[in-house]
Amino acid sequence: MLLGALAMIHYYSPLAATGTPPDDLQKQVHELTAQVEQLRQDQAMPATVLNHYRNSIGYVYGIYQVGFPNQRPAIRARVSGTGFLVGSGLLATNRHVAEPWYGDSESEALLNKGAIATLESLVIFFPGSPTPVNVTTAAVSKTTDLAIVRAEDSDLVRGLPVLPLAKSPSSPGQLVTVIGYPMGIAGMVAKSPTGIYERLAYRHNDINAASELAALSLIRPSATCGHLGDVVGDKLIYDAPTAHGGSGGPVFNTKGEVIGVNSAFMDGFSGGTLGVSVDALRPLLAEAEQQK
Repeated sequence: MLLGALAMIHYYSPLAATGTPPDDLQKQVHELTAQVEQLRQDQAMPATVLNHYRNSIGYVYGIYQVGFPNQRPAIRARVSGTGFLVGSGLLATNRHVAEPWYGDSESEALLNKGAIATLESLVIFFPGSPTPVNVTTAAVSKTTDLAIVRAEDSDLVRGLPVLPLAKSPSSPGQLVTVIGYPMGIAGMVAKSPTGIYERLAYRHNDINAASELAALSLIRPSATCGHLGDVVGDKLIYDAPTAHGGSGGPVFNTKGEVIGVNSAFMDGFSGGTLGVSVDALRPLLAEAEQQK
């Protein structure tokens, strides 16, 4: 389409120079020019948002436990995901990242029997920073898989750009870009230079492996592209692929605005990646900002 549009503009432009073209011809040339420019912007958008906002999209790593008082924890596990800056020291992510027991049937069964869920630690690694930043939960949604976490105050966080949230609703059919950390540490280790990969390949779930990657500036998010297939209430359905670890990543439109938060995917269906609209995020953000 891009090549065809360029060819038509090249063909019609000399005609316009030899005399006044018909109004409909002028209109077609203007429309084609606009379409070419839009195609260029659409094609450049994944690289644009990744380059501009990469450092504000961090890798979240935590350890949590579920158990009864004075007993050994029934569950002690790791959690990994993605978070991105949406305000002063505030990051958006999924509730199942900020509260890993959320939506987990085994954990919920224990909680219904009186067990207590606690986070031992929750940190975020930002690209370009050799050390992680501690985060705490600021607000969680009672109806959707969304949460706002607060980063520990630091010069690093204060210097990062905040991602813009879309003001207009999303429409099915538009192009989307999803940025995050699919496969978590394992995914970043797989992308590492050979020597580092060989050293860390069998420690891909270890916090020390994440720290080594950070020290080597190898905490790097990935971008995938696709189309928004449908919008149902506050749920977005698109075909940009993701995996475990990509939960909580931003979903961008072609204007470079965040339209949603990546939350889940359906196995066996490439068009079944799910996100939550930023419309559901705004009340949480307002709640977290009032706590300051």
